[in-house]
Amino acid sequence: MTNKRKIINDPVHGFLNIPTELLYDLVQHPHFQRLRRIKQLGLAEFVYPGATHTRFHHALGAMHLMGLTLHTLRQKGIDISPEELEGAQIAILLHDIGHGPMSHALEYSLLQNVHHEELSMLIMEKLNQEFHGQLSLAIDIFKDLYPRRFFHQLVSSQLDMDRMDYLQRDSFFTGVHEGTIGADRIIKMLAVVQDLLVVEEKAIYSLENFITTRRLMYWQVYLHKTNVAGEKMLVSALRRAREVLAQGKDLQVSSPCLKTLLSQSIGIEHFTQPQETDYLQLFTQLDDYDIWASLKAWATGEDYILSVLSKGLLNRQLFKVNISAEKPSEENKQRISKHIIESLNLKAKHLPYFFVEGTIRNEAYWKKGESISVLMKNGEVLDLAQASDLPAIKALRKVVKKHYWAYWR
Repeated sequence: MTNKRKIINDPVHGFLNIPTELLYDLVQHPHFQRLRRIKQLGLAEFVYPGATHTRFHHALGAMHLMGLTLHTLRQKGIDISPEELEGAQIAILLHDIGHGPMSHALEYSLLQNVHHEELSMLIMEKLNQEFHGQLSLAIDIFKDLYPRRFFHQLVSSQLDMDRMDYLQRDSFFTGVHEGTIGADRIIKMLAVVQDLLVVEEKAIYSLENFITTRRLMYWQVYLHKTNVAGEKMLVSALRRAREVLAQGKDLQVSSPCLKTLLSQSIGIEHFTQPQETDYLQLFTQLDDYDIWASLKAWATGEDYILSVLSKGLLNRQLFKVNISAEKPSEENKQRISKHIIESLNLKAKHLPYFFVEGTIRNEAYWKKGESISVLMKNGEVLDLAQASDLPAIKALRKVVKKHYWAYWR
């Protein structure tokens, strides 16, 4: 008999346990073990060398926080069955199982407009067949079909266990202490009113810190200019690899799975409609190692453009990035373009591989139709922006957009 009640020593939360045999079997499944080979922050280690933690770490941490939260709600008199407890923990454990290599960096590069949550759902449904329907409740919670909506809110909302874990975990591994949040206090202050998640008024300052922290982490970590530089170079490399393959040229790719995805334009219909190729099976074989191994091969390959980009990524010779509230002037763009073409001896048509521009968004407290609800002492439920006496919270509702242009030095 296998001992399935495991205890894991987590550097962020301390000791956490896998509470049921089903959860253990899911953790042991190859689809979940793949997350060990996908870094949580993609290329952020170019900025913060300690940021080598994985989606595997994060999913276990989120599962742990879900357990703590539901036990807290039980202590406050909320009726939560063992099946609901396990279902919610499964939903949060598997919420990122659809992530591809390099996490968000390549989300729309390997596939065409397919969000990782759509793939997470498809993988969960596949696992549900394999586990004879034992994930049905978790899937309903994940899809927000379960009538007790607070379970879904704990999986995906402004104040979910996903954010509770990744802000703490990313802060810990990057060393950016501004990312520290009072997660324990917030969890202790959670409550349920009419099957919707609320936070007791006495936690309002912890909530304000949570929202402010999220904005700071976006500017200092997730949207750090060096992180943006690495991601744009990687996207350019994958785009060039696609073009080389489309031209019928031979290109060494680390795995047949990656070569298939780069050789075809694959959308969500390839996963949801009958196909000769099992694209979901192909996708679940990919991880960061496929990308790095391919970059190593391309660095010494025959294609000059791909070689330059791949060497740059392998040796951390990254694009220079400017981030500003204003777009670059035409004069600046022409000057930079001329420098790139001359220094790399490029044809003008190849410039877009080495000069990329766009916008980045920081959304600290905004999501259409969602908010954090605060239970006031008089029993009234208010949006956090109404309940808070700090004008900063109202200001943080604003979506901040900035322009970037990334280019070869």
